[in-house]
Amino acid sequence: MQIKEAIILAGGVGTRLRTAVPDLPKCLAPVAGRPFLFYVINALRAQGVERFIFSLGYMHEEVERYLHDHFPTLDYDCAIEGEPLGTGGAILLSCTHSQADHILVANGDTLFETYLTDVVHVHEQTDAICTLALKPMENFDRYGVVTVNSAGMVEQFHEKKYYAEGLINGGIYLLNRKRFLSLPWPSTRFSFEKDFLEKQVSTGTIAGAISNGYFIDIGIPEDFERAGRDLLQPPLDLQAIDNTWSLFLDRDGVINEDKPGSYIFTPEEFHFMNGGPQLFSKLAARFGRILIATNQRGVGRGLMTEDTLTTIHNQMKAAITAAGGRIDGIYYATALENNDPLRKPNPGMALLARRDFPDIDPFKCIMIGNNVSDMQFGRNAGMYTIFLTTTNKEIRLPHPDIDLIFPDLAHFVEAL
Repeated sequence: MQIKEAIILAGGVGTRLRTAVPDLPKCLAPVAGRPFLFYVINALRAQGVERFIFSLGYMHEEVERYLHDHFPTLDYDCAIEGEPLGTGGAILLSCTHSQADHILVANGDTLFETYLTDVVHVHEQTDAICTLALKPMENFDRYGVVTVNSAGMVEQFHEKKYYAEGLINGGIYLLNRKRFLSLPWPSTRFSFEKDFLEKQVSTGTIAGAISNGYFIDIGIPEDFERAGRDLLQPPLDLQAIDNTWSLFLDRDGVINEDKPGSYIFTPEEFHFMNGGPQLFSKLAARFGRILIATNQRGVGRGLMTEDTLTTIHNQMKAAITAAGGRIDGIYYATALENNDPLRKPNPGMALLARRDFPDIDPFKCIMIGNNVSDMQFGRNAGMYTIFLTTTNKEIRLPHPDIDLIFPDLAHFVEAL
């Protein structure tokens, strides 16, 4: 089972956070220079989720504006409450916007970097109507505790009080959508936790999958401030790069000379930029992985064939290899639709690379490109970003999507 669709509950008022964020919905609270929703969306995309349904209520216009302005290529829909429906009613409404058999549900004010494959495994093994992602914690009183049996089924939800240790509900749920919709709800307004999870436990259909990934709930000012520290990416230090790092590169205007407004149609049109293939011998000595991620819409438009694109790439790789360098993988997006998950700035090509090369450390990746979409691709995949001014010399720092700027790839290699 592959989970491609998720509901994000982003309609909360955030009363306890009012002192820290008085004029925004809770999911848009600024954390480390970004609205918190940015991290939630990309954490789920990193697990393979491609389509989103945002459950909105309070100040929904602000969330819709943010999504329109900052995620224009994201495949999403909005389910807007006409009146407060509670978490259960919000999920029920959002489920009507989906056709998926099983759908992920996440809170817009909670980041839990769980392994979705583990949740899916438990969900399938137990045939649960709902599987919770559970986080082990120590010395806490803000959350209740969830107990599970050896078969992975939830036995009981315990009230909030001090616990020396225990499993908490991490706010990530995998839901059998059709079974959930078929339940005889007396009202469209109800609590998912109280009126569904706690009442459904006795039927033996609620499961739990334990994950020890990073967890933060920004619902109170103290944890909101902690999230700002935890999620702040340290500055990029080029001298710290070693073979545990991975380098992602755009192609046209980075490796080879660009044809503005057109495409490289034949191998004869491919010409290396300043420094040539010899630059890759130095890059290979510093980076553990070197990968190319390039949009190639010319194939999708029928202006060239995929076979020709492969021939161009083989010629490029041969020249780089002959010069003592290497390319570990080439990923390209040919789709015409901007919301295709592989097309930059969507992070799909980075996710494919991580699947193919499990040794890639997501916190030690750099994306180099000459378009803002390259930089957004890098940010959406959690990377550091470097902008080359080969075709756009107007970009300046500071820029929210860019860490460093160089004139071309040769100058970056020199800086190493």
